[in-house]
Amino acid sequence: MDPSVPLPLVILVLLLSPVSSETVDPSVVDLTNRNSDFAARLYRAVASQTDVNVFLSAFTLSAGLMAMLSATKGSTQNQLLQALTMNGLDPNTLPDLFQSLRTVVLQGSESINLQQGVAIFPPQNFEVSWSYQNLLQLKFGGTVRNLVYTAPQEAVDVINRWAQDQTGDRVRELVTSLDPQTQLLLATTAVCQLQFSPSFNSSLSQEERFYVDKYHVVMVTMMFRAGKYFLAYDRSAKAGVLKLPMTNGAAMLVVLPDEDVDITTVEEEVTAEKIQAWIKQLKKTKLEVQLPRFQLERSYSLKDALQTLDITQVFEDDADITNMCEAKGLKLTQVYHKTTVSVNEHSDDITAGDGDIVFSTLPPRLTINRPFIFIIYHQTTGSLLFMGRVVDPTKK
Repeated sequence: MDPSVPLPLVILVLLLSPVSSETVDPSVVDLTNRNSDFAARLYRAVASQTDVNVFLSAFTLSAGLMAMLSATKGSTQNQLLQALTMNGLDPNTLPDLFQSLRTVVLQGSESINLQQGVAIFPPQNFEVSWSYQNLLQLKFGGTVRNLVYTAPQEAVDVINRWAQDQTGDRVRELVTSLDPQTQLLLATTAVCQLQFSPSFNSSLSQEERFYVDKYHVVMVTMMFRAGKYFLAYDRSAKAGVLKLPMTNGAAMLVVLPDEDVDITTVEEEVTAEKIQAWIKQLKKTKLEVQLPRFQLERSYSLKDALQTLDITQVFEDDADITNMCEAKGLKLTQVYHKTTVSVNEHSDDITAGDGDIVFSTLPPRLTINRPFIFIIYHQTTGSLLFMGRVVDPTKK
Protein backbone atom coordinates (compact mmCIF):
# COMPACT_ATOMS: atom_id res chain seq x y z
CA MET A 1 0.00 0.00 0.00
CA ASP A 2 1.24 3.46 -0.92
CA PRO A 3 2.08 5.15 2.40
CA SER A 4 1.34 8.54 0.85
CA VAL A 5 -2.35 7.65 0.47
CA PRO A 6 -4.37 8.14 3.68
CA LEU A 7 -6.01 4.97 4.98
CA PRO A 8 -9.56 6.41 4.95
CA LEU A 9 -9.19 7.18 1.24
CA VAL A 10 -8.08 3.63 0.51
CA ILE A 11 -11.11 2.31 2.38
CA LEU A 12 -13.37 4.70 0.46
CA VAL A 13 -11.98 3.49 -2.86
CA LEU A 14 -12.56 -0.13 -1.91
CA LEU A 15 -16.08 0.56 -0.72
CA LEU A 16 -17.12 2.49 -3.80
CA SER A 17 -15.50 0.34 -6.49
CA PRO A 18 -18.39 -0.81 -8.68
CA VAL A 19 -18.92 -4.37 -9.79
CA SER A 20 -19.13 -4.34 -13.56
CA SER A 21 -18.68 -6.45 -16.62
CA GLU A 22 -16.32 -3.80 -17.93
CA THR A 23 -12.83 -3.17 -16.60
CA VAL A 24 -12.40 0.41 -15.46
CA ASP A 25 -8.98 1.90 -14.81
CA PRO A 26 -8.39 2.11 -11.02
CA SER A 27 -7.40 5.77 -11.33
CA VAL A 28 -10.75 6.48 -13.01
CA VAL A 29 -12.53 4.60 -10.22
CA ASP A 30 -10.68 6.74 -7.70
CA LEU A 31 -11.74 9.92 -9.51
CA THR A 32 -15.34 8.67 -9.60
CA ASN A 33 -15.31 8.10 -5.86
CA ARG A 34 -13.90 11.55 -5.18
CA ASN A 35 -16.49 13.13 -7.49
CA SER A 36 -19.25 11.21 -5.73
CA ASP A 37 -18.09 12.40 -2.34
CA PHE A 38 -18.17 16.04 -3.45
CA ALA A 39 -21.50 15.60 -5.26
CA ALA A 40 -23.16 14.26 -2.11
CA ARG A 41 -21.79 17.15 -0.03
CA LEU A 42 -22.97 19.72 -2.57
CA TYR A 43 -26.41 18.10 -2.73
CA ARG A 44 -26.73 18.32 1.04
CA ALA A 45 -25.62 21.96 0.97
CA VAL A 46 -28.22 22.88 -1.67
CA ALA A 47 -31.01 20.78 -0.13
CA SER A 48 -30.45 22.35 3.29
CA GLN A 49 -31.21 25.79 1.87
CA THR A 50 -34.71 24.96 0.60
CA ASP A 51 -37.77 22.88 1.44
CA VAL A 52 -38.97 22.37 -2.15
CA ASN A 53 -37.97 19.98 -4.94
CA VAL A 54 -34.24 19.70 -5.66
CA PHE A 55 -32.45 18.45 -8.77
CA LEU A 56 -28.73 18.60 -9.63
CA SER A 57 -26.59 17.06 -12.36
CA ALA A 58 -23.66 15.82 -10.29
CA PHE A 59 -21.66 14.68 -13.31
CA THR A 60 -22.03 17.96 -15.20
CA LEU A 61 -21.16 20.01 -12.15
CA SER A 62 -18.04 17.89 -11.64
CA ALA A 63 -16.99 18.64 -15.22
CA GLY A 64 -17.49 22.38 -14.73
CA LEU A 65 -15.71 22.61 -11.39
CA MET A 66 -12.82 20.43 -12.59
CA ALA A 67 -12.49 22.72 -15.60
CA MET A 68 -12.40 25.70 -13.25
CA LEU A 69 -9.75 23.99 -11.15
CA SER A 70 -7.60 23.58 -14.27
CA ALA A 71 -7.87 27.34 -14.85
CA THR A 72 -6.31 28.17 -11.49
CA LYS A 73 -2.89 28.22 -9.85
CA GLY A 74 -1.31 28.56 -6.43
CA SER A 75 -3.39 28.73 -3.27
CA THR A 76 -6.62 29.11 -5.27
CA GLN A 77 -5.98 25.78 -6.97
CA ASN A 78 -4.89 24.14 -3.72
CA GLN A 79 -8.12 25.16 -2.03
CA LEU A 80 -10.17 23.81 -4.92
CA LEU A 81 -8.27 20.52 -4.84
CA GLN A 82 -9.04 20.16 -1.14
CA ALA A 83 -12.70 21.18 -1.41
CA LEU A 84 -13.37 18.95 -4.43
CA THR A 85 -11.81 15.98 -2.61
CA MET A 86 -8.95 15.92 -5.13
CA ASN A 87 -6.24 16.47 -2.53
CA GLY A 88 -3.19 14.29 -3.14
CA LEU A 89 -3.73 14.18 -6.91
CA ASP A 90 -1.58 15.95 -9.48
CA PRO A 91 -3.75 18.74 -10.95
CA ASN A 92 -1.91 18.37 -14.26
CA THR A 93 -3.21 14.80 -14.68
CA LEU A 94 -6.81 15.51 -13.69
CA PRO A 95 -7.99 16.64 -17.15
CA ASP A 96 -6.82 13.36 -18.71
CA LEU A 97 -8.42 11.35 -15.91
CA PHE A 98 -11.72 13.15 -16.32
CA GLN A 99 -11.58 12.64 -20.08
CA SER A 100 -11.19 8.89 -19.47
CA LEU A 101 -14.21 8.95 -17.17
CA ARG A 102 -16.27 10.92 -19.71
CA THR A 103 -15.34 8.40 -22.39
CA VAL A 104 -16.69 5.48 -20.35
CA VAL A 105 -19.83 7.29 -19.22
CA LEU A 106 -20.74 9.01 -22.49
CA GLN A 107 -19.13 6.87 -25.20
CA GLY A 108 -18.58 3.37 -23.79
CA SER A 109 -20.58 0.22 -24.50
CA GLU A 110 -22.89 1.19 -21.63
CA SER A 111 -22.83 4.93 -22.26
CA ILE A 112 -25.74 7.15 -21.27
CA ASN A 113 -27.70 9.60 -23.36
CA LEU A 114 -26.86 12.83 -21.59
CA GLN A 115 -27.29 16.28 -23.10
CA GLN A 116 -25.13 18.64 -21.13
CA GLY A 117 -23.09 21.79 -21.43
CA VAL A 118 -20.18 23.41 -19.61
CA ALA A 119 -19.10 26.96 -20.41
CA ILE A 120 -16.83 29.62 -18.99
CA PHE A 121 -17.81 33.20 -19.78
CA PRO A 122 -14.99 35.76 -19.32
CA PRO A 123 -15.44 39.46 -20.07
CA GLN A 124 -14.90 40.78 -23.57
CA ASN A 125 -11.46 42.26 -22.90
CA PHE A 126 -9.90 39.05 -21.48
CA GLU A 127 -8.22 36.81 -24.02
CA VAL A 128 -8.30 33.17 -22.94
CA SER A 129 -5.29 31.14 -24.05
CA TRP A 130 -5.76 28.65 -26.86
CA SER A 131 -4.23 25.93 -24.73
CA TYR A 132 -6.91 26.35 -22.07
CA GLN A 133 -9.70 26.55 -24.63
CA ASN A 134 -8.51 23.28 -26.18
CA LEU A 135 -8.21 21.63 -22.77
CA LEU A 136 -11.73 22.75 -21.83
CA GLN A 137 -13.19 21.36 -25.05
CA LEU A 138 -11.26 18.09 -25.30
CA LYS A 139 -11.15 17.05 -21.65
CA PHE A 140 -14.35 18.49 -20.20
CA GLY A 141 -16.58 18.96 -23.24
CA GLY A 142 -16.80 22.68 -22.55
CA THR A 143 -16.37 25.98 -24.29
CA VAL A 144 -15.26 29.59 -23.68
CA ARG A 145 -17.34 32.56 -24.78
CA ASN A 146 -16.50 36.18 -24.08
CA LEU A 147 -19.37 38.41 -22.99
CA VAL A 148 -19.96 42.13 -22.91
CA TYR A 149 -21.09 42.40 -19.31
CA THR A 150 -21.55 46.15 -19.63
CA ALA A 151 -24.53 45.22 -21.84
CA PRO A 152 -26.25 42.87 -19.34
CA GLN A 153 -29.28 41.90 -21.43
CA GLU A 154 -27.09 41.02 -24.40
CA ALA A 155 -24.93 38.85 -22.13
CA VAL A 156 -28.04 37.15 -20.69
CA ASP A 157 -29.29 36.37 -24.20
CA VAL A 158 -25.95 34.82 -25.23
CA ILE A 159 -25.84 32.57 -22.15
CA ASN A 160 -29.43 31.44 -22.58
CA ARG A 161 -28.98 30.71 -26.30
CA TRP A 162 -25.93 28.64 -25.41
CA ALA A 163 -27.97 26.63 -22.87
CA GLN A 164 -30.72 26.02 -25.41
CA ASP A 165 -28.21 24.84 -28.01
CA GLN A 166 -26.58 22.42 -25.56
CA THR A 167 -29.87 20.82 -24.48
CA GLY A 168 -31.92 20.70 -27.65
CA ASP A 169 -33.95 23.73 -26.58
CA ARG A 170 -35.08 22.02 -23.36
CA VAL A 171 -33.26 24.35 -20.95
CA ARG A 172 -34.26 27.98 -21.22
CA GLU A 173 -33.59 31.02 -19.05
CA LEU A 174 -30.52 29.65 -17.36
CA VAL A 175 -30.02 33.22 -16.14
CA THR A 176 -32.51 36.07 -15.97
CA SER A 177 -30.31 39.05 -15.06
CA LEU A 178 -26.65 39.97 -14.64
CA ASP A 179 -24.72 42.61 -12.76
CA PRO A 180 -22.71 44.83 -15.16
CA GLN A 181 -19.76 44.34 -12.77
CA THR A 182 -19.70 40.60 -13.44
CA GLN A 183 -16.18 39.38 -14.22
CA LEU A 184 -16.39 35.66 -14.90
CA LEU A 185 -19.17 33.06 -14.93
CA LEU A 186 -19.19 29.27 -14.93
CA ALA A 187 -22.38 27.79 -16.37
CA THR A 188 -23.45 24.15 -16.45
CA THR A 189 -26.67 22.64 -17.75
CA ALA A 190 -28.02 19.16 -18.37
CA VAL A 191 -31.11 17.25 -19.45
CA CYS A 192 -31.88 13.81 -18.05
CA GLN A 193 -33.13 11.60 -20.89
CA LEU A 194 -33.01 8.21 -19.22
CA GLN A 195 -35.86 5.72 -19.35
CA PHE A 196 -36.80 2.80 -17.13
CA SER A 197 -36.09 -0.70 -18.40
CA PRO A 198 -38.51 -2.41 -18.23
CA SER A 199 -40.85 0.55 -18.37
CA PHE A 200 -43.97 1.10 -16.33
CA ASN A 201 -47.32 0.00 -17.76
CA SER A 202 -49.09 3.19 -18.82
CA SER A 203 -52.47 1.43 -19.00
CA LEU A 204 -52.27 0.81 -15.24
CA SER A 205 -51.38 4.35 -14.23
CA GLN A 206 -54.00 6.00 -12.03
CA GLU A 207 -54.60 9.01 -9.85
CA GLU A 208 -53.49 8.57 -6.25
CA ARG A 209 -52.85 10.71 -3.18
CA PHE A 210 -49.34 12.02 -2.48
CA TYR A 211 -48.73 13.26 1.06
CA VAL A 212 -46.52 16.36 0.75
CA ASP A 213 -46.70 16.80 4.52
CA LYS A 214 -49.17 16.24 7.36
CA TYR A 215 -51.37 19.08 6.16
CA HIS A 216 -50.95 19.00 2.39
CA VAL A 217 -52.13 16.24 0.04
CA VAL A 218 -52.01 16.42 -3.77
CA MET A 219 -53.37 14.10 -6.45
CA VAL A 220 -50.74 12.68 -8.81
CA THR A 221 -50.54 10.11 -11.57
CA MET A 222 -49.00 6.97 -10.11
CA MET A 223 -47.20 4.70 -12.54
CA PHE A 224 -47.43 0.96 -11.85
CA ARG A 225 -45.43 -2.15 -12.55
CA ALA A 226 -45.24 -5.59 -10.96
CA GLY A 227 -41.93 -7.40 -11.23
CA LYS A 228 -38.74 -8.44 -9.55
CA TYR A 229 -36.91 -5.50 -8.05
CA PHE A 230 -33.89 -4.90 -5.89
CA LEU A 231 -34.82 -3.54 -2.49
CA ALA A 232 -33.00 -2.65 0.73
CA TYR A 233 -33.80 -1.12 4.08
CA ASP A 234 -31.52 1.17 6.09
CA ARG A 235 -32.38 0.79 9.78
CA SER A 236 -30.17 3.66 10.91
CA ALA A 237 -31.64 6.11 8.38
CA LYS A 238 -35.13 4.57 8.67
CA ALA A 239 -35.58 4.54 4.91
CA GLY A 240 -36.27 2.01 2.19
CA VAL A 241 -34.18 1.93 -0.97
CA LEU A 242 -35.54 0.73 -4.32
CA LYS A 243 -33.44 0.22 -7.44
CA LEU A 244 -35.11 0.94 -10.77
CA PRO A 245 -32.97 -0.19 -13.76
CA MET A 246 -32.79 2.24 -16.66
CA THR A 247 -31.61 2.07 -20.24
CA ASN A 248 -27.98 2.57 -21.28
CA GLY A 249 -26.47 1.11 -18.14
CA ALA A 250 -27.95 3.60 -15.69
CA ALA A 251 -30.12 3.00 -12.65
CA MET A 252 -32.21 5.04 -10.24
CA LEU A 253 -32.24 4.60 -6.49
CA VAL A 254 -35.45 5.78 -4.85
CA VAL A 255 -34.91 6.47 -1.15
CA LEU A 256 -38.19 6.57 0.76
CA PRO A 257 -38.12 7.62 4.44
CA ASP A 258 -40.46 5.85 6.85
CA GLU A 259 -43.81 7.56 7.36
CA ASP A 260 -42.76 9.17 10.63
CA VAL A 261 -39.32 10.28 9.41
CA ASP A 262 -38.62 13.73 7.96
CA ILE A 263 -36.79 13.60 4.65
CA THR A 264 -34.20 16.12 5.85
CA THR A 265 -32.96 13.70 8.51
CA VAL A 266 -32.30 11.10 5.80
CA GLU A 267 -30.59 13.68 3.59
CA GLU A 268 -28.12 14.43 6.36
CA GLU A 269 -26.87 10.86 5.98
CA VAL A 270 -26.50 10.91 2.19
CA THR A 271 -22.81 10.41 1.47
CA ALA A 272 -20.91 8.55 -1.23
CA GLU A 273 -20.23 5.74 1.24
CA LYS A 274 -23.88 5.55 2.26
CA ILE A 275 -25.07 5.37 -1.35
CA GLN A 276 -22.70 2.53 -2.13
CA ALA A 277 -23.73 0.74 1.07
CA TRP A 278 -27.34 0.93 -0.10
CA ILE A 279 -26.38 -0.55 -3.47
CA LYS A 280 -24.51 -3.41 -1.80
CA GLN A 281 -27.46 -4.24 0.45
CA LEU A 282 -29.99 -4.52 -2.39
CA LYS A 283 -31.71 -7.89 -2.66
CA LYS A 284 -34.07 -9.11 -5.37
CA THR A 285 -37.70 -9.47 -4.37
CA LYS A 286 -41.15 -9.69 -5.93
CA LEU A 287 -42.83 -6.33 -5.71
CA GLU A 288 -45.55 -4.10 -7.05
CA VAL A 289 -44.21 -0.57 -7.44
CA GLN A 290 -46.12 2.67 -7.68
CA LEU A 291 -44.06 5.74 -8.52
CA PRO A 292 -45.46 9.20 -9.28
CA ARG A 293 -44.85 10.84 -12.61
CA PHE A 294 -42.86 14.01 -12.11
CA GLN A 295 -41.08 16.68 -14.08
CA LEU A 296 -38.43 18.89 -12.52
CA GLU A 297 -36.78 22.02 -13.85
CA ARG A 298 -34.44 23.49 -11.29
CA SER A 299 -32.08 26.43 -11.57
CA TYR A 300 -29.40 27.43 -9.06
CA SER A 301 -26.85 30.12 -8.35
CA LEU A 302 -24.32 28.03 -6.47
CA LYS A 303 -21.81 30.54 -5.13
CA ASP A 304 -23.23 30.52 -1.59
CA ALA A 305 -23.51 26.71 -1.46
CA LEU A 306 -19.96 26.30 -2.77
CA GLN A 307 -18.62 28.75 -0.22
CA THR A 308 -20.14 26.64 2.57
CA LEU A 309 -17.95 23.82 1.20
CA ASP A 310 -14.83 26.00 1.56
CA ILE A 311 -14.61 27.08 -2.08
CA THR A 312 -13.97 30.77 -1.48
CA GLN A 313 -10.68 32.01 -2.95
CA VAL A 314 -11.76 31.64 -6.57
CA PHE A 315 -14.50 34.21 -5.85
CA GLU A 316 -12.15 36.73 -4.21
CA ASP A 317 -10.18 39.64 -5.64
CA ASP A 318 -6.85 37.83 -5.25
CA ALA A 319 -8.03 34.70 -7.12
CA ASP A 320 -5.26 33.19 -9.24
CA ILE A 321 -6.96 32.19 -12.50
CA THR A 322 -3.88 32.79 -14.64
CA ASN A 323 -3.85 29.26 -16.08
CA MET A 324 -6.76 30.42 -18.20
CA CYS A 325 -5.72 33.98 -18.87
CA GLU A 326 -2.33 35.51 -18.17
CA ALA A 327 -3.88 38.80 -17.09
CA LYS A 328 -4.38 39.05 -13.33
CA GLY A 329 -7.30 40.54 -11.45
CA LEU A 330 -9.96 38.14 -12.74
CA LYS A 331 -12.22 36.37 -10.26
CA LEU A 332 -15.18 34.01 -10.56
CA THR A 333 -18.42 35.87 -9.94
CA GLN A 334 -21.04 33.12 -10.00
CA VAL A 335 -21.71 29.46 -10.87
CA TYR A 336 -25.02 28.84 -12.62
CA HIS A 337 -26.60 25.41 -12.94
CA LYS A 338 -29.90 24.34 -14.47
CA THR A 339 -31.23 20.85 -15.15
CA THR A 340 -34.46 19.22 -16.27
CA VAL A 341 -35.85 15.70 -15.91
CA SER A 342 -39.11 14.06 -16.90
CA VAL A 343 -40.00 10.77 -15.23
CA ASN A 344 -42.89 8.91 -16.84
CA GLU A 345 -43.85 5.62 -18.48
CA HIS A 346 -42.29 6.50 -21.82
CA SER A 347 -39.47 4.44 -23.29
CA ASP A 348 -37.79 4.74 -26.66
CA ASP A 349 -36.87 1.10 -27.11
CA ILE A 350 -39.43 -1.04 -25.30
CA THR A 351 -43.21 -1.15 -25.31
CA ALA A 352 -44.79 0.38 -22.25
CA GLY A 353 -45.46 -2.39 -19.78
CA ASP A 354 -43.30 -4.92 -21.60
CA GLY A 355 -41.88 -7.35 -19.09
CA ASP A 356 -44.68 -7.09 -16.50
CA ILE A 357 -44.82 -10.24 -14.41
CA VAL A 358 -48.04 -11.93 -13.29
CA PHE A 359 -47.57 -13.63 -9.92
CA SER A 360 -49.70 -16.51 -8.59
CA THR A 361 -50.08 -14.56 -5.33
CA LEU A 362 -49.98 -10.81 -5.03
CA PRO A 363 -46.57 -9.53 -3.89
CA PRO A 364 -46.14 -6.61 -1.48
CA ARG A 365 -46.84 -3.17 -2.92
CA LEU A 366 -44.44 -0.26 -2.46
CA THR A 367 -46.18 3.04 -3.08
CA ILE A 368 -43.95 6.11 -3.27
CA ASN A 369 -46.59 8.50 -1.95
CA ARG A 370 -44.56 10.88 0.20
CA PRO A 371 -41.37 12.97 -0.26
CA PHE A 372 -38.43 10.91 -1.49
CA ILE A 373 -34.84 11.21 -2.66
CA PHE A 374 -33.71 9.85 -6.01
CA ILE A 375 -30.20 9.16 -7.25
CA ILE A 376 -29.35 8.28 -10.86
CA TYR A 377 -25.99 6.64 -11.39
CA HIS A 378 -23.92 4.96 -14.10
CA GLN A 379 -23.62 1.31 -13.11
CA THR A 380 -20.32 0.55 -14.85
CA THR A 381 -18.33 3.28 -13.11
CA GLY A 382 -20.56 4.08 -10.15
CA SER A 383 -20.60 7.75 -11.23
CA LEU A 384 -23.36 9.82 -9.71
CA LEU A 385 -25.17 11.44 -12.62
CA PHE A 386 -28.11 13.19 -10.95
CA MET A 387 -29.35 13.68 -7.41
CA GLY A 388 -32.73 15.05 -6.48
CA ARG A 389 -35.56 15.31 -4.01
CA VAL A 390 -39.27 15.20 -4.82
CA VAL A 391 -41.35 16.96 -2.17
CA ASP A 392 -44.33 17.69 -4.44
CA PRO A 393 -44.57 15.87 -7.81
CA THR A 394 -47.07 18.45 -9.09
CA LYS A 395 -44.43 21.20 -8.91
CA LYS A 396 -41.44 21.67 -11.21
